[in-house]
Amino acid sequence: MDSASSKTKALALPLHILGFEIDELSTTRVTGRLPVSQICCQPFKVLHGGVSALIAETLASIGAYMATDLKRVAGIQLSINHLKSADLGDTVFAEASPVSSGKTIQVWEVKLWKSRKESDSKTLISSSRVTLLCNLLTPGHAKNASDPLKCSPNCRLQSSLYTYIYIYIYEYESLCFIIFSCISHCVLWHF
Repeated sequence: MDSASSKTKALALPLHILGFEIDELSTTRVTGRLPVSQICCQPFKVLHGGVSALIAETLASIGAYMATDLKRVAGIQLSINHLKSADLGDTVFAEASPVSSGKTIQVWEVKLWKSRKESDSKTLISSSRVTLLCNLLTPGHAKNASDPLKCSPNCRLQSSLYTYIYIYIYEYESLCFIIFSCISHCVLWHF
């Protein structure tokens, strides 16, 4: 498993299952890419809109989590415009960046572009805004989630991100189930 794939598996398991790979992580930019395969398409062989929404909320949440010094965040609003379709075989590139980085609320913009193998040009396929509550208390059942992952100061960020993933998946269990139900003809996924 390559570095990008293992990073994505650790940070965003639902996206990893769909084939998404995170490329860049920082407090001001989170990027990644998804080869459009059968597993993430609707019956008409185009990228499912729910997958675009999952990418948007996940990248914005990871960015906001990093920007708040690894404090819990929760998405409270997602607005997405699907501008063009991405076909089976296209590659989708995603970029999330903050519009406003407050202590309590952050707003992130997430854009998705498509590219065909035979072309270097990119076409914008969706644009979204994600609003997140920040610096929330961690629920009691998740307080010790990172204990088995604690290690040297060099990998403190990695341990904290594992804690975030546990909380994120727990909070969005229903959302992820709904999204995965939309594509259940390709994947059976249960939390």
